Amino acid sequence: MSFAQVLEELPRFSVAERQELLRNVLELEEDGLSEPELALVEQRLAAYQADSSRAVPADIMAERVRKRFSS
Repeated sequence: MSFAQVLEELPRFSVAERQELLRNVLELEEDGLSEPELALVEQRLAAYQADSSRAVPADIMAERVRKRFSS
């Protein structure tokens, strides 16, 4: 699956699927996350779980990613 296809499919993923995807991506990092980075991820996940109303919808985030990384 190409990167563009993944971005296209992201809006169809459930919250649990997107979280799993994020965990898998983070695990691919050679050095992994530092303790402060891991704490930040956990903090943001907890904030999302406490109040998901401030979250950015996946389709909007995908569009932001496309704009940022398209040349």
